Amino acid sequence: MPAIASRGKGRRTMNDINMVPFIDVMLVLLIIFMVTAPMLSPGVIDVPSVGQAARQPDRFVQVIITTDARLQIKEGGSQGAAQDVTLEQLAAQVQALQGPTAPNTGPVPVVIAADKNVKYDTVVHVMDTLQRAGIARVGLSVQPQP
Repeated sequence: MPAIASRGKGRRTMNDINMVPFIDVMLVLLIIFMVTAPMLSPGVIDVPSVGQAARQPDRFVQVIITTDARLQIKEGGSQGAAQDVTLEQLAAQVQALQGPTAPNTGPVPVVIAADKNVKYDTVVHVMDTLQRAGIARVGLSVQPQP
């Protein structure tokens, strides 16, 4: 028997990728996600609530930011009028109103009271200026919800 020699046209290699297994896997994953998505509970964010202090401090410095982003400063316990200041003068004025710290008490707190229509950026600039000047105990004044 003569040996049969195959000439050239046997099995050819394929040049494309077979996409069928890939599509099968993707469809299975899609079904798994569609079934499990309704079972997931959304994350709950625990936002802090506004509370009231036991008592208001005897002395405090109040920085007021008006609707037109002007800065005013006054001593919190006094009923006098607030004086206008610039952002550059703010730290020096606050330190002058705070005065020297008493040995048994900490520094006089600073309360920032801003109009609700003021951009948050302005409030952050005021807080940053006070922090860079080394002023401790800076807080925000808020109105409790009725």
